[in-house]
Amino acid sequence: MHLSARALFEAVAALGTLCSLGFYLLSGCGIASFLRERRRQRGLSGLSGLVERQLPPVSILKPLKGIDPQIWEAFCTHCEQDYPDYQLVFGVSDPEDPAIGLVRKLQEKYPDRQIDLLVCQRDLGTNRKLSTLAQMLPEARHEVLLVNDSDIRVAPDYLRRVIAPLADAAVGMVTCLYRGVASGTLGSRLEALGISTDFVPGVLSARLIEKGLHFGLGSTLAFRRADLQAIGGFEAMVDYLADDYELGNRIAALGKRVELSDVVVDTFLPAYSPRQFFDHQLRWARSVRGARSWGYVGLLLTFGIPWALATLLVARGAAWAWVMFAVMAAARLAVGLTSALAVLNDEQALRDIFLLPVRDLIAPIVWAIGLAGNRIFWRGDVFYLKDGRLTRVHDDAAGQQELSRS
Repeated sequence: MHLSARALFEAVAALGTLCSLGFYLLSGCGIASFLRERRRQRGLSGLSGLVERQLPPVSILKPLKGIDPQIWEAFCTHCEQDYPDYQLVFGVSDPEDPAIGLVRKLQEKYPDRQIDLLVCQRDLGTNRKLSTLAQMLPEARHEVLLVNDSDIRVAPDYLRRVIAPLADAAVGMVTCLYRGVASGTLGSRLEALGISTDFVPGVLSARLIEKGLHFGLGSTLAFRRADLQAIGGFEAMVDYLADDYELGNRIAALGKRVELSDVVVDTFLPAYSPRQFFDHQLRWARSVRGARSWGYVGLLLTFGIPWALATLLVARGAAWAWVMFAVMAAARLAVGLTSALAVLNDEQALRDIFLLPVRDLIAPIVWAIGLAGNRIFWRGDVFYLKDGRLTRVHDDAAGQQELSRS
């Protein structure tokens, strides 16, 4: 009976390892597809002249809460865009928010830019970011809108390249990949490494399997006001946690494409403590579970190193298990580094690649806890999450445990 149980565990672990190898193969194909298309897009001749004539005016909406790392630098990059006509609209929900002072300073530094600031004090739902966006929208002057997070740093040609695909009426949204710029803490470095080696391969795999994206990424969401109105506006999503996913998914449901731009932006990560890092990972896991439940279950098959390690232990160090472990480690490293270096140009991932085993051992623990619970910490508030929707819990003391981005 003991041998039979061991054989069963051995078979399950080996099967999990093989499935993970399949996922890494799929990720490699997704990465190759993206790189191939990026080369094609960048190689198109005469694109700049065509785009210059067709670039529409844009309103950039940036909801704020507090001061994120390097937020001033991020703000300035949005004011220095090589783009003919655009407006910046900043919104806060608290009239005492410290970000207000930075926006005022920004208006003084760039007096020729259209920079507006709104205090949006109405509470339209549990997702304060979307509540703020809904109140900012009337101030937006233009048909084309772009929403991105407060800590996003962009290049001068960001708007020009991101908005260009919207010249095609079949494109409903343009979104961007991002690389995390880590602070000095271990939690921040693990977060950045996970973005480069886990998150991005996952996005590109989904893009390959589903023949295109059906969701957006909060680093950049560019779309038309008419399409936003067609899905009910920001108000229709104001109780959802994964607002970027919902917005992209609903626009895709209109029959329009969600285009993944060749642009990669930077997001500045907080100096997470171990607890803050874990809470942020748990919030992300539960938001994925709420938005894509089957996709969340499928994450179990992406934990290649834990599966291979389990196989090695259950097989008691058998030669074939060592071979499987070595192949898995090579595949994991190859996909992670290709994603980080070739897709994102993220050199810090090379510096921190030795932390990859730590990241890989933490991931299944977060996944298991995320599978069971519904409680999340977000921006100083505590919520329960059910079917992707948020319900606020009045527990201010517990809410102070997490520092994270919206």
